[in-house]
Amino acid sequence: MTDVWSPGSWRAKKALQQPAYKSEAEVNRVMEEIAKLPPLVTSWEIIALRKQLSQAASGERFLLQGGDCAESFDQCNSPMIANKLKILLQMSLALAYGSHRRVIRVGRFAGQYAKPRSDDFETIDGTTLPSYRGDLINRPEFTETARTPDPELMLRGYERAGMTLNFIRALVSRGFSDPHRLEYWDLDWVKDSPMAEEYRRIAHTIGDSLRFMEDVVGLHPGEMQWIDFFTSHEGLNLPYEQAQTRHVPRHAGFYNLSTHFPWIGMRTLDLDAAHIEYFRGISNPIAVKIGGIVSPEMLTRLIDVLHPDNEPGRLTLIHRFGAGKIAQFLPPLIAAAQRTGKTILWCCDPMHGNTEMTAGGIKTRRFHNILSELDQAFDIHAANGSRLGGMHIELTGENVTECVGGAREVSEADLKTAYLSNLDPRLNYEQALEIALFASRKMRSMNGHTIPA
Repeated sequence: MTDVWSPGSWRAKKALQQPAYKSEAEVNRVMEEIAKLPPLVTSWEIIALRKQLSQAASGERFLLQGGDCAESFDQCNSPMIANKLKILLQMSLALAYGSHRRVIRVGRFAGQYAKPRSDDFETIDGTTLPSYRGDLINRPEFTETARTPDPELMLRGYERAGMTLNFIRALVSRGFSDPHRLEYWDLDWVKDSPMAEEYRRIAHTIGDSLRFMEDVVGLHPGEMQWIDFFTSHEGLNLPYEQAQTRHVPRHAGFYNLSTHFPWIGMRTLDLDAAHIEYFRGISNPIAVKIGGIVSPEMLTRLIDVLHPDNEPGRLTLIHRFGAGKIAQFLPPLIAAAQRTGKTILWCCDPMHGNTEMTAGGIKTRRFHNILSELDQAFDIHAANGSRLGGMHIELTGENVTECVGGAREVSEADLKTAYLSNLDPRLNYEQALEIALFASRKMRSMNGHTIPA
C-alpha cells in the first residue's frame, strides 16, 4: 500500500470480479454522468450509522443486516420493497425484546445489484457466454446481448436505488414503522404461520410497554422517532462505487454516497488488490466477509490496513464458515483480532458457508445448519472473551421455497414449488422470523433470563 489514496487509486491494482466492458470510453461517460447526480445517501446518515455500530461493538446495540442475495431491477416495486421492510421490522422487534438492546436495521437493498461469480463464463448446450453478474452488469437471459456487460446499467442501478430509498424513507417517516401500528407490518400470506403466535405475543408485550411509557412521560404516538433504516451492498463494481465517492462539506475525507455501509466479499478479499485499496480510503463504516481462507496473520494485516486509527464503528467483520467449520476457524481469528488491541464489531453470516447442491442439482441451504452456525457463533464468542454483535441474513418477502427446513419443514421436493432466486437461495418470511426468534431467546438466556412461554 502507498500513502497516496484517491477514489481512483484502485486502478493501479489488480481488480478482481470486474466486468469486461467493451468500451472504456462508455464506462467513463456513465461514471461522469453518475458523478453529477445527487447522492443517494448523506454523510450525516453515514456518521450516525458509524456511531451506532460502535455502540454495537461495545454491546449496547445489535446489528441486523438482511435482504436479497441480489436485487433485480424488475422487482423495484412497492409490494416487494414493503415486504422486505416488514420482515426486517418484525425481526428487529423480536431481537430487541430478547437482547434488551437497540437494534440497528441495515437492509441489503437499494444497491445490491452486482454479484461475484465463481466462473467468468457459463456453457449451456455447447454455447458459452459471460456469467450473469447481477442487473448492474448484465442480464440473466442466456443470450449474447443480455450477457454482454453494459455500462448503461450502472445508471439504471443508480435510478432503481434512488426509487427504493425514496419509498423506504417515505414509509419510515410516515408512521409505517411505528410499533403502535403493528398491523402495517403483517404479510397477508403468513397469517397462519407457526411463527405468528410467538411474534404476536412479543409484539403485544412491547405495545403494552410503550403505552405505559408514554402515559408516564406524557408522550403520545407520533411524537417519537422510532426507527432508523440504513442501506448496505457489496462494493463489487468499482467504477460504480468510484463514481459516487465524493468530498462533502464540513467533513474531511471521501464518502461513498451510494450506500451507508459497503462491504468487501470473500472473492475480492486480496490484500494487494483493488478492492482493499478502494475501501481503505473511504470514510464510511465498512465490513469484510471472512471465511476459512483467512489466516490469523492475514486478518491482522487486514485490520492494520482497513482500521489503522481504531476509529469506533469503522470495521465490522462478518464471518461465514459453515456449521461444521466455525468451531475450527473462528477462535484463532478472534484471538488475532484481540491481539491488535482494536475495537471490532463481529457479525455472523450463517448463510453462505452452508450452501449446497441437492442430488437434483438445485442450490439450497438447510435451515438447521443455518441455525446451528448462528448458535455456535454466540457461544464461541462468549467462550473466547468476545461478543457477537450482529447477524447478516439473506431473505425475501416473497413466499419462496429456496431453503430446506424451518417451521413448515420445506423439503427438497418442495424447492421446485417457488424457487425464484437467480443466484443464491434465501430464507422466506417464516424462516427469517424463526431465526430472529431463536437469536432473541439465545441472547436473553445468555443475559441470565428466559422468555416466558
